Amino acid sequence: MKNNIITQLQKSNAVKCINAKVIMAAVLFTFTSCESNLDQINENPNDQASVNPKVLLTYVSQDAFQVNGDNMYASRMMIGTDGENTYQYMKWNNASFEVYNKGLLNTVKMMQEAEKINNKNYIAIGKFYRAYYFFNLSLKVGSIPYTEAIKGESGITQPKYDNQETVMAGILSELKEAVSLINSNDKIEGDIIYNGDPLKWKKLINAFRLKILMTLSRKSTAGTYNIATEFASIAGNEALMTSITDNGELKFADAADSRYTMFNNSGYGSSLYMADYFINMFKDRKDPRLFTFAAQTTGAKEAGKPVTDFTGYNGGNPTSSYSDNAALITAKNISKINDRFYKDPTNEPSSVLSYSEQEFILAEAAARGWISGSAKVHYDNAIRASFSFYQTYVKNPNQYFAGFNVDQYLTTPLVTYDNTAPLQDQLKKIITQKYMTMFHQSQWTSYYDYLRTGFPDFPLKTGVPAPFRFRYPQSEYNYNSFNLKSALDAQYGGNDNINSKPWWLQ
Repeated sequence: MKNNIITQLQKSNAVKCINAKVIMAAVLFTFTSCESNLDQINENPNDQASVNPKVLLTYVSQDAFQVNGDNMYASRMMIGTDGENTYQYMKWNNASFEVYNKGLLNTVKMMQEAEKINNKNYIAIGKFYRAYYFFNLSLKVGSIPYTEAIKGESGITQPKYDNQETVMAGILSELKEAVSLINSNDKIEGDIIYNGDPLKWKKLINAFRLKILMTLSRKSTAGTYNIATEFASIAGNEALMTSITDNGELKFADAADSRYTMFNNSGYGSSLYMADYFINMFKDRKDPRLFTFAAQTTGAKEAGKPVTDFTGYNGGNPTSSYSDNAALITAKNISKINDRFYKDPTNEPSSVLSYSEQEFILAEAAARGWISGSAKVHYDNAIRASFSFYQTYVKNPNQYFAGFNVDQYLTTPLVTYDNTAPLQDQLKKIITQKYMTMFHQSQWTSYYDYLRTGFPDFPLKTGVPAPFRFRYPQSEYNYNSFNLKSALDAQYGGNDNINSKPWWLQ
């Protein structure tokens, strides 16, 4: 983390640019452009400049909910054919701490502005975004700056690292407090996720609490929290999502800065193809969601096969060399990603946590005995919700789903759920189907599920294990080396290695 830059940002007057776009640019990247215009703004120099938190909420939400494609390689969903992708071949290296300079900095600013006007809803949502960013960053590397992070204005320019257990317990407490702060009668302006509905935010926050706890399924406690007990308390007493209308998702619009993340992405249009591991899961189950993700092979198109003919789809091996997979292109026997992902400016929404994912989490909790009730009911709910999502948002869904009956699908041998099966068999069913809902959704969730459960059983190249984490960014070695070294010594015996196992997996 470039702490000296963070300090400059926090101490600067850049936020005095009132135009929303300029505010964002100033807070994020532009250190001087705004300053050159400050003398044109007529304001009292003795008053601290303010910006309505609704402006910051819009930007933070738009940034946090974007699609991230890197995980698609690591999770064996897609492959590259024009070079060796480090995520596909499990050879990644450094993480980025840019989120401190960007998402977290804007989130903290939003909360500060909300405190000025005593609006607790923005503070509550700010706590959600803090938890979201810290959770994902800690899963990537392990210990991170947390309790002293984003405090450059207080003079902390080289924040200490908190261990992963402290981070997880801390964000669970922040989310618990967030739920208590939300005023359900006060519409939230600037809310592009739920159109101002505070109850839906409360449901999302509670569902995210469950997600964190389930991610920690290998641990019995985190700080003062008993993982299973806290999960049961939330599941039994708090408001949760009840349908796909509660999804924590960003809907895209065909307007500047609002289009689908991968729209007009040149790589998606040229060198990205489907992995056979992912495609075969759908082919084996005769699952029509495949047709919304993948395009027919060129050979199938030329042969005039219907779009709904499963034999018209084929993927490449994610462990083979990219040149071998490129040969499948010449043979006209590999499926590209469905072109809607790079040609449709709106496409389906991007979720950080959906009703479907929540139901899979509850199914796993029931299977583990954390909560009472039927795992099968939650599992079936999750699958139904996934189909409902694609039938709602994919353009011309009848071309893919005509004649499909989800009730029949749920009774097929590879899909049907048995509450009496051994736990590992139940987990395999749950995590496999959960994985099948995650194409361009929820970012790295599928990979983390694999690390903690072993499901689904990702194909790996001999001698190349699946990494447990990323290395710390070079910027931390440059600007915060003392605290970083202390964290590495405490966690990994001083070794910043992608195969070092962090606390949550031990």
